[in-house]
Amino acid sequence: MDMRRVVGQNVKRIRLKSGRTQEELAEFSGFSQQYISGLESGLRNPTVVTVYEIAKALGVDHLDLLRVPKRK
Repeated sequence: MDMRRVVGQNVKRIRLKSGRTQEELAEFSGFSQQYISGLESGLRNPTVVTVYEIAKALGVDHLDLLRVPKRK
């Protein structure tokens, strides 16, 4: 499993569940909307610090962004 894709999917899922736009997440996290878009698309390779800051902005534990989804 590609961890870039896992993190991106988790960020997008949590962001949408919280009702926030990419622009709002960018404002809360300090990253650009373009970065958030690339992250959610699995095109960015986030650092540990980035994962922590995004999780903080989303109000979740940083480990929530790293969890591989369970297969159904």
